[in-house]
Amino acid sequence: MQTNFSPAQLADPDTRESEKILRSCVHCGFCTATCPTYTLLGDELDSPRGRIYLIKDMLENDRPATTEVVKHVDRCLSCLACMTTCPSGVNYMHLVDHARDHIEKTYRRPWMDRTLRRLLGALLPRPGLFRLALRATKLARPFAPVLPTRLAASLRLAPSRVPPPSPVDRPQSFPTEAPRVRRVALLNGCAQQVVAPQINEATIRLLTRHGCEVVVARGAGCCGALTHHLGQDGRDFARANILAWTREIEADGLDAIVINASGCGTTVKDYGFMFREDAELAEPARRISALARDMTEIMSEIGLLPPVQPMKHRVAYHSACSLQHGQRIMQQPKQLLQEAGFDVVEPPEPHLCCGSAGTYNLLQPDIATRLRDRKVANIESTAPDFIAAGNIGCITQIASGTGLPVVHTVELLDWATGGPKPPALTPSPAG
Repeated sequence: MQTNFSPAQLADPDTRESEKILRSCVHCGFCTATCPTYTLLGDELDSPRGRIYLIKDMLENDRPATTEVVKHVDRCLSCLACMTTCPSGVNYMHLVDHARDHIEKTYRRPWMDRTLRRLLGALLPRPGLFRLALRATKLARPFAPVLPTRLAASLRLAPSRVPPPSPVDRPQSFPTEAPRVRRVALLNGCAQQVVAPQINEATIRLLTRHGCEVVVARGAGCCGALTHHLGQDGRDFARANILAWTREIEADGLDAIVINASGCGTTVKDYGFMFREDAELAEPARRISALARDMTEIMSEIGLLPPVQPMKHRVAYHSACSLQHGQRIMQQPKQLLQEAGFDVVEPPEPHLCCGSAGTYNLLQPDIATRLRDRKVANIESTAPDFIAAGNIGCITQIASGTGLPVVHTVELLDWATGGPKPPALTPSPAG
């Protein structure tokens, strides 16, 4: 794609990077075949190629974002299926991130949209505040029918019960239960530890059982992805993680930084790019990105212990977009589940997003619901006993549309190798 940026524009590192990305696009349109919003809406401007044209025009002419541009960029899930499909290697992720940043700097959203985005950016990355907000939703539920669509969608996704904080999410070290093979840090995250603390608990049990000393580093927390994809600055969260993990590296060393929420993993692996112009943090950020591993990556490297009992269950594996497209991790989760003894099936259209996409299901509930229903229908067509996924957003989204239990992959691997049965698979006393 031909571009016409001025030398002054190219002095900005983000614009310079976007110009390179734009030049790599050859208009082939392969991306339209796998784009969820184009599949649903059939509008060229709701395809990656269409959005690229809009973004190019906006950035190249140094224009404030228009309502039309904002509409189509906001509809993008950042599922990155287009990057998996693209034969030219167009880094759409960095381009749309730049566009969102430009939108937030140059466009004034309607007050309701602006308020909701600020609220999400303030609450979701902070576990204490998020926990309080979820408990407050009980008071708001009776008013859901008369609330604006987006607020009603938020209430529908909120859990009916908020678990208490888990002791494993405090800064500490967990000794290995077997001869030590690695020392790793666990990103305990933000929203996940509030709505599903059992995921971090299962991760720590699984890692220590397989010879890993696990550290929850003081000062580490939200990866910054939620605010980053809202067009807000998530670098303060990223900076805190980089500094916290660097202290661990310099003290007792780290062999890996383990992440069990794939949306977070995609972002942490991008820290090196995010801080490429930061004189102080560029090298530490590159080092952190190089150490980042999804939970299934680290377990594939170590090797899974044999299952302690036959796992004769049919599992539909949902591959989160941030895992398969963002990190290009496709086979390891399925292979590990098979090694654990599960009968693993992959639903039709595995490349299509479930509609979660960070805060997308809260900001674009209509499109998100259509994608969820399509995903659930595909999953249920395989007649599984339950569903596995590697991202808390996907788990929450899919569970809101099916009666099948939805669990994290790590919970199943932990159960198969000696841990407790996942709570979602255990009938409640009333049931």
